[in-house]
Amino acid sequence: MVSSQDEPLFLHDDDEVTPTEYSKGFWKILIVDDDQEIHAVTKMALADVIISGRQLEFFHAYSGSEALDRLTEHDDIAMVLLDVVMETDDAGLKVAQAIREQLGNDEIRIVLRTGQPGYAPEESVVKNYDINDYKTKTELTRSRLLTTVFSAVRSYQQLCTINENRRGLRKIIHSASNLMEKHSIVNFSEGVVTQIASLLGLRAEGIVGARAPHKDNDILVLGAAGHFADSINKSLSTLNSDEIERNVRKCLNEQRHIHTDTATVFFIDGQAHQAAAYIETKNIVAEYDQELLEVFLANIAVGFENANLFEELQTAAYLDPLTGIPNRAEFTRCLQELSEKPDKDKMIAVIDIDHFSDVNDGLGQDVGNLLLRAVALRLTDQLGDKVFVSRISADVFGIYGPVNIVTPNAFSELFALPFRAGEHYIPLRVTCGFASAANPESVNGKGLLKQVYIALKNAKNNSFDRYNYYEPSMEQDTQRRLHLVRRLRADFANRKLQVWYQPQVELRTKKVVGVEALLRWPQSDGSFISPAEFIPLAEYSGLIVEIGSWVIEEACRQINAFDEIGLPQLRVAVNVSVPQFRKRDFPELVEKQIEQWGIDPKRIELEITESIVMEDPDLVADILRRLKQQGIQVAIDDFGVGFSSLSYLQKLPLDRIKIDKTFVNNSDEKSGKIIIETIVDMARRLGLKVLAEGIEEQSQLDYFLGLDCTEGQGFFFAKPMPADQLICLLQKQMSYS
Repeated sequence: MVSSQDEPLFLHDDDEVTPTEYSKGFWKILIVDDDQEIHAVTKMALADVIISGRQLEFFHAYSGSEALDRLTEHDDIAMVLLDVVMETDDAGLKVAQAIREQLGNDEIRIVLRTGQPGYAPEESVVKNYDINDYKTKTELTRSRLLTTVFSAVRSYQQLCTINENRRGLRKIIHSASNLMEKHSIVNFSEGVVTQIASLLGLRAEGIVGARAPHKDNDILVLGAAGHFADSINKSLSTLNSDEIERNVRKCLNEQRHIHTDTATVFFIDGQAHQAAAYIETKNIVAEYDQELLEVFLANIAVGFENANLFEELQTAAYLDPLTGIPNRAEFTRCLQELSEKPDKDKMIAVIDIDHFSDVNDGLGQDVGNLLLRAVALRLTDQLGDKVFVSRISADVFGIYGPVNIVTPNAFSELFALPFRAGEHYIPLRVTCGFASAANPESVNGKGLLKQVYIALKNAKNNSFDRYNYYEPSMEQDTQRRLHLVRRLRADFANRKLQVWYQPQVELRTKKVVGVEALLRWPQSDGSFISPAEFIPLAEYSGLIVEIGSWVIEEACRQINAFDEIGLPQLRVAVNVSVPQFRKRDFPELVEKQIEQWGIDPKRIELEITESIVMEDPDLVADILRRLKQQGIQVAIDDFGVGFSSLSYLQKLPLDRIKIDKTFVNNSDEKSGKIIIETIVDMARRLGLKVLAEGIEEQSQLDYFLGLDCTEGQGFFFAKPMPADQLICLLQKQMSYS
C-alpha cells in the first residue's frame, strides 16, 4: 500500500495552514478491520497528515460490534475506514447501516474497504447509507488513501458546519418565538453567538454585550456561550479581561466591526439599541463570507431590536413608570406565589394616602407626582430589602414582608415626618389594611389582594386607629352587602319595591293632614328588609338616585289617585338623599313629575337632613329656592341630631322643622324638655311650623299639645301602611267628620 514514489496529495497545501484556536484538537479516524496489519499500515501512511490545521487521531476496532462500541463512545469521529468482510461477509455493511439508522449519525463519513472485490456492496447500499467511497485494499496506495481521507474529512467538516448552522438558526427561531418570556433577550443573544460561530465554522465561544440602561459607562453581558456562559446578566468588567472590554467598547463607540489577533467583535446596529458580539477566533473572515455575514447581522439587528422592545414592554407591564417600583400586576403576581406557598411569617398590607387628591387639586399634579416618588423612596429605603414595595393604584401602595416589619407601628413611624415634594413639605395621614400570608391554598393572589382591600375599607369605615386586620367575617359581611345590592337592583327593576305611608296628624283634632312616603322592600316570605339596612346600600351603589326619583313619581301618582276618589287634599312628604341633591337638575326633575300628574306643588313636601345642608350650604340654598319658586314645601328632618350650626336656618327657605324622635323619647326628662322647648320656641320665632316625630304615648301627646306644637307623627296615631289601607283610613275619617 505504501510506495516511496507516492506523494501525499494536498500535503503541501496543508503544511501551509496555520493552526487556529479552533484548530486545537484532532480529526478522529476510526479504522475497522479484522487484520491488525491493515491498522498499522494505515496509521503509518497517515501519521503526519494535517487537514485544516488539525492532525489525525486514530481509533481501532477489529469487528463490527467493537466498531459500534467505539462509535457509541465517541460521537465526534470524522470518518471510518470500514472493512466490509470481517466476522461475517456483510459485517461492514451492517455497521454502516447501524451508523445511519441506529446511531442516527449523518455527519460521519464512511469509506468502505475490502480485500475481496466479489463482496462489493450494491448501489442501493452506497446510496441509502451515504457511503463516501468504496475501494479495494489493493487500490489504496498512499496517495489515493490521502485523497480519500482528505475528501472525507473535508466533507465531514462541511456537514458539521451546515448542521451547526442549522442548529444555531433553530435556536434563533426558537428565541424569536419566545421573545415575550422573561429572559427572551438572553436566549436571543446566546443564539446570536452560536449562529455567528456556526457560520464561521467555529466553536461557540463568545458574548453579546450592550450598554446597560441608565448606565452609559457599564456594558452588560446579554448572552454568552462556551466558557463565557456564567457571565450572562453580569457586567462586562466581571470577565476580568481588559482586552475584551476594550474591544467591545471600541466596537460600540465606533459602530464598526473590530478584528484582533484572538477575536472578532461584530457590531449589531439595532438603531435604538446597539450591541457587540465578541467571538473568539484567530481566523480573519474570508472575503466571500463578508457579504453573508453582513446580511445575517442586518437580520440579527432587527431581531435584537424586537427582542429589546419586547423586553421593555414586559418590564413596563410590571413596573410603575412614575416611581420606578413594581406595579399592581407585579404585586398580584407575587401574591399568587405567596398563595401557592402560604407563609405565616409574612404579612401583606395596603397603604392608602388619605385625601391625596387635595394635593393635586391644591398644589398641582407635578407636586403630587413628586410626593408619590418621595413616599415610594421612603418606603423602600426604610423598610429594607426583605420587604416588597409596589404602587398598586394612584395613591395606594402594596407591601408584603416579615410580620415583625410590616406592622401598623412601623407605618406610623414612616409617616410621622412630612414628605418633601419640590419646595413643599407635606404631612400625610394613611389608612392601612393588613392580611396574613398564612392563608389556605384555595385563596389565590387576587383573593389575597381582595382580603387586604376589605381590611382597608373596614379601617376607613369603622376603625378609629385607621388600620385593620382582615377577618373572615369582614368578607362575609361584604359578600352579603354585595348580594343585597344585586337583589335590590333586580327587585327595583322588577318593580317589587313598595311605597308605604305614615299619617301625619294635627295634634288637637287628630285629623290626618299629611303622610310621609316610606320605602319598603318586601321579601318572598312576607318579611321586609329594614330601610336602615338597604337605604345605605342603595346610597353606596348609586341606586338611590333612581329609587329616589321613582318615590317622588309614585308620591305624585298617589296624590292624583287620592284626588280622583275625592279624598282630602293631603300633602305627601318625601325624603331626599344626598346624591339626589348633588344633581343640579333635581328641581327640574321634580317639576316634571308634578306637571305630568297634574297636582298642586304645595301637596309635595321634600324632607332634607342636616347632613345634606352641611355638605354644600350654598348649593343646597340655591336648589331649595328654585323648589320654593315652584311652590314645593321643604322640611328639615331629624332636626338637632346633626350637631350642625343653626345659622343655616336663616339662609334656607324652610317651611317645617321635624323634631327627631330621640328628643321626643326624652320629653319626660328635664334635659329633653329644655331642648324640645328651645327648638319649638326658635321655630315659632322664625315662622316655621313644627312636627314631632315618634309620638307613641298619651303623655307625649299631652306634652306637645301644651307647647302649642301643631302636628305629630308616630305609632300612637298610626303605623306606616300601604296606599290601600291609607285610603280606608281616610275614608273612615271623612265619614266621622
